[in-house]
Amino acid sequence: MNSVAPARARISIIGAGPGGLTCARILQRHGLAVTVYDRAPGPDDRDQGGTLDLHADNGQIALREAGLLEEFFRLARPEGQEMRRLDPAGTIKFHRVPEADELFKPEIDRGQLRDLLLASLRPGTVRWGRALGTIGGPADGPRQLHFTDGTTIETDLVIGADGAFSRVRPAVSPAVPEHTGVSFLEAWFSDVENRHPDIAELVGPGGAHAADGDRGLFAQRNSGDHVRVYLIQRAPADWLSRSGLTAGDTDAIRALLLERYAHWSPRLRRTITDNDGPYVDRPIFALPVPHTWEHNPTVTLLGDAAHLMPPLGVGVNLAMLDAGELALALAGSATVDDAIHGYERTMLPRSTETARMLEGGAEHLLSPDLPDIPDSDSGGDDDGDGGDDDDGDDARP
Repeated sequence: MNSVAPARARISIIGAGPGGLTCARILQRHGLAVTVYDRAPGPDDRDQGGTLDLHADNGQIALREAGLLEEFFRLARPEGQEMRRLDPAGTIKFHRVPEADELFKPEIDRGQLRDLLLASLRPGTVRWGRALGTIGGPADGPRQLHFTDGTTIETDLVIGADGAFSRVRPAVSPAVPEHTGVSFLEAWFSDVENRHPDIAELVGPGGAHAADGDRGLFAQRNSGDHVRVYLIQRAPADWLSRSGLTAGDTDAIRALLLERYAHWSPRLRRTITDNDGPYVDRPIFALPVPHTWEHNPTVTLLGDAAHLMPPLGVGVNLAMLDAGELALALAGSATVDDAIHGYERTMLPRSTETARMLEGGAEHLLSPDLPDIPDSDSGGDDDGDGGDDDDGDDARP
């Protein structure tokens, strides 16, 4: 079968995270039809995760192509670029304050970014409650998307923007994510200026990181007077169950953490004792390096589905850059096959180079000698697959 022209193609994106939605927005701006499928029952079914920074040399480029950069700047928090590094005694060892007009990597809550992208799409673009099961059909198309609700649709291009445990990835690659040996616990703090003033002062308007070689934490200001803290440990993915605990055993988890962080200052230990509600378990996974695949004329990947890496500042930004480049390739190519070729010629070498630089990098989050605080993105789960979302659930340190 000859590859169809993008203008006549049925384009299906799996996953309504920032990468999938950015790709859909740019495709629509260029007059191409697209449908996004997401397993969530609706856009507000769960917490969308924390804050993330969009960099001028990747994430912001995609937003400019989407025609949304100015709206992003109206929502973003440039003051969130402030970063502090502390020792376990709570002493500040490094403090970076952004310039007044600095906009290289301002912060935005993940939910705000998602709402911005959703509002920019034509009504009905996203089909909620459509969890992908398998992909069928010949490699040269058309493909069949088999959803877990028993429905099937036919399509000419499948774009996997469905995160760490992608259901699209098996159509092009047998690779599966592997645990990095590092796991996070996320803790939430609300109304911090009134209810948690010590933590508000500790974190400031941006983020604060501390580590002792075996454990660490990263605390980060979100909008709406919220702070999220990520407690970082060298631990297996199932460390909670090995300890005889579940994620809902808040008091028992807190007691265990207080033992492990016993020599840290009382001020820092308030991030363990004072959180509002339960902890969220976030084991950190990454794809093998390099992760490449044989070209497929009807299926491709972007974001974490293509290159899941440790949470060191590239997740959402690379996902959105991928999304923009793929959408522009489709808008400017004679056939879908040509567009995929062009996109992957750039994306795969770039992601391989970045993944090699970050390989094993989760361990650096525990180092007291971290030369600088990594830029990153944090967040929730997304999509159509049951795994992390297309930008990497980067629980950001």
